[in-house]
Amino acid sequence: MLVLVAPGQGAQTPGFLTPWLELPGAAERVAAWSEAIGLDLVHFGTEADADAIRDTAVAQPLLVAAGLLSAAALAETLSPEAKTVPPGTGSGPLLGALRPGAVAGHSVGELTAAAFAGVLDETAVLRLVRRRGLAMAEAAAIRETGMAALLGGEPEAVLPHLEKLGLTPANVNGAGQIVAAGTAEQIARLAEDKPEGVRRVVPLKVAGAFHTEHMAPAVESLAGAAAELAPADPALTYVSNKDGACVASGAEVLSRLVGQVANPVRWDLCMETFKELGATALVEVCPGGTLTGLAKRALPGVKTLALKTPEELEAARALAAEHPTTA
Repeated sequence: MLVLVAPGQGAQTPGFLTPWLELPGAAERVAAWSEAIGLDLVHFGTEADADAIRDTAVAQPLLVAAGLLSAAALAETLSPEAKTVPPGTGSGPLLGALRPGAVAGHSVGELTAAAFAGVLDETAVLRLVRRRGLAMAEAAAIRETGMAALLGGEPEAVLPHLEKLGLTPANVNGAGQIVAAGTAEQIARLAEDKPEGVRRVVPLKVAGAFHTEHMAPAVESLAGAAAELAPADPALTYVSNKDGACVASGAEVLSRLVGQVANPVRWDLCMETFKELGATALVEVCPGGTLTGLAKRALPGVKTLALKTPEELEAARALAAEHPTTA
């Protein structure tokens, strides 16, 4: 069974969208999305520097656009005659002949996965993620906050230590990886006072303490945007960051997307669900790498592929063909 996943913030690098825009129709598609959300995704995906795309309001829609574009390209390699709908029409089977057994995304990648599952169309999900990014950037500006990955250590030692320092385990990623979030002062203290077994504390290239109480102001803004939408029930199995549950209601998916902004990501539980569902292969859409790395450690025996550039499309097509799924 194939699982299709989408990465979260921090996976972006300067120019990562460039090779994807060389595919037929891709530049026009992204230009239409740019117009719909009032953000030049082409510029930020090809010319902008690392600082510019670190901006939460930019990074989030850019990542979702890259995920949608690469997934659509993969679907078209499986069934070239079944092209997705023209850019800007906002409806249609994004994944076409590609029918993964489950879809999921890490943090903002959950919105990409919601489009994969047909809960929201491409335009709606990009407008929602634009609102999400702006709201989270505003919340992050209230106080200097950040996030840091802990390398090494066991949860039994790490979690109580984070609590003692007033930090939140914002991402529990499995494979021994926990990401802490809090104020700049708390992150600095963590670097000096590491939990037992932790080798390094690595600051992440994000602009705030996401998935913590510091993001509470963003929840209200996002809830207002979500209230204007009419979500459909997932056409594919949708696995939620909240608790690794498979969510069958579109309204519930949307509600979880809103609440998850200020609550920890439990990617460890998502991977447990993949295992329970019988996953045998996992493809991570552009800019892939982070989630496949976690899967290699936590899901032994599951074949993984990171769809970083169009050069990986043929290998991803072959992997999908080897692991057919009845959704």
